[in-house]
Amino acid sequence: MATPLAQPEGRSERLGAESATLRPRASRKLLAAGLVASSIEWYDFFLYGTAAALVFPHVFFPHSSALMGTLLSFSTFWAGFVARPIGGVLAGHLGDRYGRKPVVVTCLALMGAATFLIGCLPSAATAGALAPTLLVALRFVQGLAAGGQWGGIVLLLTESAGPKRRGFAGTFGQTSVPVAVIISNLVFVAASGLMPNDAFLQWGWRVPFLVSVVMFVVVLYIQTKVEDTPEFRELQREATTSDTGAVRAPLVQVLRGKWATVLLGCGLLSATNSLFYVSISGLLSYGTGSLGLERNPLLAVVLASSVAMLVVLPWSGHLSDRVGRRPLILVGGLGVAVWAFPYFGLVGTASLPLIFVAVVVGFVFQCLTYGPIASFLGELFAPGVRYSGASLAYQLSAIVVSGGTPFLMTALIAKTGSTLPVAAYIMAMGLITCASAWFLPETNPAEVRADPQAVPGAHLYR
Repeated sequence: MATPLAQPEGRSERLGAESATLRPRASRKLLAAGLVASSIEWYDFFLYGTAAALVFPHVFFPHSSALMGTLLSFSTFWAGFVARPIGGVLAGHLGDRYGRKPVVVTCLALMGAATFLIGCLPSAATAGALAPTLLVALRFVQGLAAGGQWGGIVLLLTESAGPKRRGFAGTFGQTSVPVAVIISNLVFVAASGLMPNDAFLQWGWRVPFLVSVVMFVVVLYIQTKVEDTPEFRELQREATTSDTGAVRAPLVQVLRGKWATVLLGCGLLSATNSLFYVSISGLLSYGTGSLGLERNPLLAVVLASSVAMLVVLPWSGHLSDRVGRRPLILVGGLGVAVWAFPYFGLVGTASLPLIFVAVVVGFVFQCLTYGPIASFLGELFAPGVRYSGASLAYQLSAIVVSGGTPFLMTALIAKTGSTLPVAAYIMAMGLITCASAWFLPETNPAEVRADPQAVPGAHLYR
């Protein structure tokens, strides 16, 4: 196990008292702001996945075969995930040095601008090879923004919450994921349902991307109304009076002292990331292309399934405050592994009700893993390097698992004619999550939960 990072004596007690005194109204406003901001951010990011499955093969790769057009489209989808670790590293360094809030504001503005500009791109019929090139460039910018915002949002939420509510508070960043899926699918269904298919492929698909201009209202609100977290303000105070405040090279310190924790943290996300992107993107391509299902009913199934996540995610975070983080992650990872083959068995029936059952059960297991991860990853690292450590772990999984899963699913099914290899892959990802949780320490054990002043995770880096 990696060497713990030092934590100045007494800081955890001061921070526990300070964060616990946050006024209820201010706390509710912060949770709402985090949910809205992160929802719009993920709306922009996930919208691309829906478009990559259903629209971009026709708009940006019109001269390719149906299979090759889909593969090329999903390769541009992957570009955003390649960029996410870079965004996480840059934002982590800046967030640990200069504050969580300014980095979050920058990432949100960057995401809104990139998504809006995707809606303005010319098609390949108009601009030739320049069109997909610009698409990849803007997707890369989306990835940079998404890579940086996750760590900032969840730290704003968890570091500002009382020590006994950090698991629950962190889920307001995680709950933004199903909210974003629901909004992006609703907007996509509405846009495609209000016009003929030819008009939708010609210009209607742009409308959901142009709607992202509302992001700038949220950016303005956070910039003017939200303070940085108590833990970072404590670091700033220490930096003005001693040499123990801000870390000069937080990423270097994380890699020297907690590299094993970063890798295990990356593994924690394997189950939820793989099955989630199969459900919101790979399934759409497979269902419409191989199973002959209609686009909008399949989108509606994904949308309805996402409602279950709105309930299970906050509950899982709340439960992790009471029983610990690791038990829920272990159960969720094992559930994904066990459910992998039944999932694809139900999908293969081409029955929309059975596909709904497959997706919603998978989402429940994912939530048991994904809900506690917001607080768990942050608590594994000391405050001075927390943004860097948590972001790096989270975003490494994005490039290794998330971005490649729809591409891999399409390629495996095309090569073998079967979903069994994809199911085996999902099972392996679930087992990796279980193994990672098994070897990581519990940040909220019974003795910490019993102490009113104890801050979860502080015992790991004293």
